[in-house]
Amino acid sequence: MFLANTLHGSYEAMVLVKLLLSALAGGIIGVEREKHGRPAGLRTHLLVAVAACLMMVVSEAFYLKYGDLAGTGVVRLDPSRAAAQIISGIGFLGAGVILKEGVNIRGLTTAASLWMAAGLGMAFGMGLVAPAAMAAAVALASLIWLKKLEPVIQKDRYLFLTVIAENRGGIYEELEGLLTERNLRLNNIESSLDLAKCEVCYEFIITNHHRRIGRELTQAISTLAGVRRINFK
Repeated sequence: MFLANTLHGSYEAMVLVKLLLSALAGGIIGVEREKHGRPAGLRTHLLVAVAACLMMVVSEAFYLKYGDLAGTGVVRLDPSRAAAQIISGIGFLGAGVILKEGVNIRGLTTAASLWMAAGLGMAFGMGLVAPAAMAAAVALASLIWLKKLEPVIQKDRYLFLTVIAENRGGIYEELEGLLTERNLRLNNIESSLDLAKCEVCYEFIITNHHRRIGRELTQAISTLAGVRRINFK
């Protein structure tokens, strides 16, 4: 299951093989992310995989260098510590590519692919070529083919709607009636009142629709008396 410690009698040659395999696996996943314009693309994934591989090689080297020391001595080894720190340390990269826009979150898949790249680098660094190759194939297939299933899967959409209108009686009830007629669900509502301009602002988060209805809803709201501004995203 594991690669040999040397290649043609050279330890450095085997380390190079591990680094190149990690670069290949991380690069393949990175290319897929790069094609979709994600902030973490080819170079980021390649560097994460190679860095994780190098850390595992260093962790293995500690054992090769100091493994024959007595357990009662001053130097005590735990090669698994490096792997544990890689897993926790990769989190800061993942956090850097996750963006929150209202209730929508972007970048989770890219963050997960970075975590996968780190795992591939660790696996190749330990010489687990077959498991790492299978994991890379599954990850790449998931990124490419599962995306094609998204249009088939029925899921809720979120619409952020802002309505600024004249502060008159019944405006909120009329807005609520339009949403109820279309079987839309209000997830959240915020309102503010501008006494100087005699305006009221409503901010809605709407769901329970399976197609884009922003323009249609805007046209319907624009027919209400006193509406001054509508914004949706």
